Amino acid sequence: MSTTFDSIVIGAGQAGPPLVGRLTGAGQRVALLERKLFGGTCVNTGCIPTKTLVASARVAYMARRAADFGVRIGGDIAVDMRSVMARKEAVSGKSRKGVEKWLRGMERCTVYHEQARFLSAHEIQAGSETLKAERIFINVGGRANVPSMPGMDQVSFLTNSTLLELETLPRHLVVVGGSYIGLEFAQMYRRFGSEVTVVEKGPRLVSHEDEDVSEAIKGILEAEGIHLRLGAECIGFRRTGEDIAVGVNCQDGEPEVMGSHVLLAVGRRPNTDDLGLDRAGVAVDERGYIVVDDQLRTSVEGLYALGDCNGRGAFTHTSYNDFEIVAGNLLDGESRRVTDRIPAHALYIDPPLGRAGMTEAEVRETGRPALIGTRPMTRVGRAVEKGETMGFMKILVDTENKKILGASILGTGGDEAIHCILDTMYAGQDYTTLQRAMHIHPTVSELIPTMLGELKPLEAR
Repeated sequence: MSTTFDSIVIGAGQAGPPLVGRLTGAGQRVALLERKLFGGTCVNTGCIPTKTLVASARVAYMARRAADFGVRIGGDIAVDMRSVMARKEAVSGKSRKGVEKWLRGMERCTVYHEQARFLSAHEIQAGSETLKAERIFINVGGRANVPSMPGMDQVSFLTNSTLLELETLPRHLVVVGGSYIGLEFAQMYRRFGSEVTVVEKGPRLVSHEDEDVSEAIKGILEAEGIHLRLGAECIGFRRTGEDIAVGVNCQDGEPEVMGSHVLLAVGRRPNTDDLGLDRAGVAVDERGYIVVDDQLRTSVEGLYALGDCNGRGAFTHTSYNDFEIVAGNLLDGESRRVTDRIPAHALYIDPPLGRAGMTEAEVRETGRPALIGTRPMTRVGRAVEKGETMGFMKILVDTENKKILGASILGTGGDEAIHCILDTMYAGQDYTTLQRAMHIHPTVSELIPTMLGELKPLEAR
């Protein structure tokens, strides 16, 4: 059986459903294929469930700190992991069901709960049916990368997806990987009550951030009793009784860490290996990411790739922006590009890190004259009042044109306050516009103008 549509969208992640909404709203007949869970990574194994768990972990953390604020709580603070996970599933499940209901209720949209496989450049197999369309949009996301390491076949391990199904508290969770996913789970489970060790192959955590940011994050985690093993060049695994021995170092320190559970958080890989892209002639790179141009077009006319599978961003907000770019160009007569967007992201440890634009290291690499401003959170009234003074703010400005180049805010409210800076950058305004703005007191954002008033030349190293 063969059915022809105006467009086919593969995947119901962050870019897929809103694109279907725009296409059907423009009068097109659209097929939406989703092989597993509606909502993609964000709704099911990423942002929504993990930040729901982060919220539960913070409640436990603040309850233990109650005496610092003059509040008395009797007895030990206990965490019911079944209830924690039930709350997570309720929040995540509501979003998942909402996405599916929205899609199935769209006029001119046909939903197929099937695996999609290309038969040719414009033909898709969906179960027993063949679907045809001149335009096909690939939004298949990604999954945890599981590299080959010594002894992996001898032990069981967790990924960000399977850990979300665990209803018991690990006695000692060993997290392999010191970046976004690994550090968020590490702090979360430490606050739930697990002993936690982070094993990172590199010399520092979140290596793509500036060294001072990495060092401050290290201090935040160590202050909560999280063990860190950096420079772990000999990572391997072996079963010993009921525990898992994780090889860490071949030369210095204890050579192994003994844990009850192991979480692998060593990057992501795209879900492109079972789509039959070779039959469509779609080019992929050496890691399996679909090669796209600045408007998200693949190597085949009429085929587009959006979201995590195109290697042009690994966040929910970049996926949604991919949708906006494609919809704007195809339906609104615009000429939007991936390179128009300013890099921005957050790391959701507590306190969080908000980042926009270039790092200090990237600015130095350009060799351009720049100004830098910093301010510790100990000098931010809002942070002092909340008893959350770890971290700092940093901003970089082009000396000649006064445009903001980038910023990092590691501290309470940093994930929100960074948007003051990001929006100024998008508006194309120089830093004096933000410096002269009157902000509300008491907030974290109000100290950004103050920091800008104390800029100094970025000294060479």
